[in-house]
Amino acid sequence: MFYKWTKNILLTTFALAVLVPSSIVVLGSFKKDVEIYTKPLALPKSWSLDNFRNLIHTGNVFTPFKNSVIVAVFSVFFTLLFASLAAYAISRMTTVTGRVLFILFSLGLAIPGQVNIIPIYHLFVKLHLTNSLLGLILVNIALTLPISIFILTSFFKDIPREMYEVAGIDGAGHLRIYRSIALPLSRPAMGATGIFLFVICWNDLLYPLMLITQLDKKTLPLTLIDFRGEFATSYSMLFTAIMVASIPMVVMYIAMQRTFVAGLTAGAVKG
Repeated sequence: MFYKWTKNILLTTFALAVLVPSSIVVLGSFKKDVEIYTKPLALPKSWSLDNFRNLIHTGNVFTPFKNSVIVAVFSVFFTLLFASLAAYAISRMTTVTGRVLFILFSLGLAIPGQVNIIPIYHLFVKLHLTNSLLGLILVNIALTLPISIFILTSFFKDIPREMYEVAGIDGAGHLRIYRSIALPLSRPAMGATGIFLFVICWNDLLYPLMLITQLDKKTLPLTLIDFRGEFATSYSMLFTAIMVASIPMVVMYIAMQRTFVAGLTAGAVKG
């Protein structure tokens, strides 16, 4: 009984911690600044789309939105490509070499990204990759490879080795086995990992803030800072911009919900 009540209280607290800020943002995008300050949780006096119109006309969010899409899509694509190749190779290795490689990649999870800020900045300055979307893509790939390999390796190991052996007997090489067997069977895992990576890349602020100064190269999270003034902040415009920035993640999750759930539960039951 005590466990049940404790669980319900914790779940309710967590739900409120998520719903209350989300409600303030959603409702605030239809309000004026005065209403947000006085009654943040109340419904708008009049449901108006003026904030969205102002954001389109004066907020200049189309270029940052496009930049964020380019960076996130290419980062996720190449990270999944390289991570799946590495995870497949590690899962096929039965010697100590495979374990050592897996441990080395896993050690990347123990190094916070903030530790590498100074060396990454100096390296990118020398390579002339500052103020470049390519630079952001390379940073995202390098930082998300360890977690991607860590996740995908466990899924590739769950694929029965007999399937690989049969394909090998039929004359298929490693690349053909990877393309025709490993990838199709790991679609749920790839989909779940892709969504996870997309959220990380889409919300990244640290490295765009460090590497990007040109207006035409800014990403959407970096542009959101512009709505914060030195002495005052237009929360109505800020909340509206946050709503626009959240649309791709919500659409992607809804469109790939089954794949995401299947990827989370894959390998949970055997036999």
